[in-house]
Amino acid sequence: MRSRLAARHVAETFLIFVFSFIGLAAAYYGMAYKFNQEQQTGRLADVAQQLCALIREEDSIGAPRVVESMALLADTVDCSILLVDSKGRVLSVSGELPAPVAETLPSEVLALVARPGGFRGQLQGLFPAIEEAAAMTVSVSRGDITVLATGGRAAVEGMMQSLMSLFTTAAYGILALALTAIYFSIHRMARPLKSMSYAARRFGQGNFDVRVQVNGDDEMAELAMAFNNMADSLDKTEQMRSSFIANVSHDLKTPMTTISGFVDGILDGTIPQELQSHYLQLVSDETRRLSRLVNTLMDLAKFESDEVELKIGPFDLCETVRQVLISFERSIGDKRLSLDLSLSDEAITARGDPDAIHRVLYNIIDNAIKFTPPEGMLTVTVEKKERQALCSVCNSGDGVPEEDLPHLFSRFYKSDKSRSLDRRGSGLGLYIAKTIIDRHGGTIYAESEQGKSCTLSFSLPLHQSRPTLQGLVEQKGKGSRRGEGEAKEEEIG
Repeated sequence: MRSRLAARHVAETFLIFVFSFIGLAAAYYGMAYKFNQEQQTGRLADVAQQLCALIREEDSIGAPRVVESMALLADTVDCSILLVDSKGRVLSVSGELPAPVAETLPSEVLALVARPGGFRGQLQGLFPAIEEAAAMTVSVSRGDITVLATGGRAAVEGMMQSLMSLFTTAAYGILALALTAIYFSIHRMARPLKSMSYAARRFGQGNFDVRVQVNGDDEMAELAMAFNNMADSLDKTEQMRSSFIANVSHDLKTPMTTISGFVDGILDGTIPQELQSHYLQLVSDETRRLSRLVNTLMDLAKFESDEVELKIGPFDLCETVRQVLISFERSIGDKRLSLDLSLSDEAITARGDPDAIHRVLYNIIDNAIKFTPPEGMLTVTVEKKERQALCSVCNSGDGVPEEDLPHLFSRFYKSDKSRSLDRRGSGLGLYIAKTIIDRHGGTIYAESEQGKSCTLSFSLPLHQSRPTLQGLVEQKGKGSRRGEGEAKEEEIG
């Protein structure tokens, strides 16, 4: 499968390389041309210096050594050499020169090359094109002689062509290797993205069994691991959702079947008239059970969409615990449970919505009673701990397996029914309790000792009372009087 990501990155890299090589080639060409130009000019200056020294030694431009050295140096350096007197007349040349300089140098050229310090640079006006040149003047018996060495520009340009050809070949090779390496590297990086795209499509089709292969320990591997963790979470959520739907369907079907059967029995006369009141009471109980289940589902939807507006304020947590326990008096009595209630003598004022916290306590205590065996122990404790109001509900019994503790407050989670003495419930009570506590900025957690007990605890921030204006004035007054007393003690001392 063709990777669009790899192709796009290769195209972007190609453009970056092209513009980078153009800039690099321009800078390289300029520096190399200047270097070769200076090198050629230096060689011409050496030629002029050597001839000047030889002419000074021979005191003649026609000496055999001067003529031979002049021809040899011209061939070696690939240049033209002119010997010119002080009036610009060409006395001797190596090779053939254009007509304008066959006899006399132009005055402006003579003034430039016959300077006392010599000349080195580009010469214009002597040849059809600009030439590199170097000149030096030497004094002999017949007057001043200027040695002018010119040429070598073709050599410089030839050298530059060779260098640029080598540079271009190397650039093409590097570009091809770099693009190939980048293509395969990006193609390898895009492989897990393709796998994740395939897995995401399978997820959309309802198949949560697909996982992405994790290779290495780079960012792509971390992304693949995160994707697999998300897939595990989705799979677990889907399983809990399916279990929840099955449980809710069963809980809905059972009372509806019971209601339908009893009503049909009353209508067709199967149930005697003297027993109709009893069965109508059963129908009423099942109807209330259905109502509780529907209300729970509606509350779940409201809490998940944040439609429930909490009325945060101070309230006595101990009093709320007492009210909830009173509502469970019959359930506790039916199972003959022992209740150990440990409350503070003074009010523990927490900050929160008392009705919402009442719902939390109801769900937690209902869960505790459900899993407590007959004649078991139920312990409820409320205390202050580190600027928090802490409430704990502990019930004796089999406890919760360690592997189930992290999921106890999960949505749709329902414990193993084989451990439950009361098989009613939809698995949403503790999830709703956790949602409420989270919105209060508190914490809720579970602890269990296998075969002995299970404890559900939650904490709420304590209400911090603010001093009134009168209290501040009194405190200030006390502070002033205390300061005066201290001042008096210092005076007495």
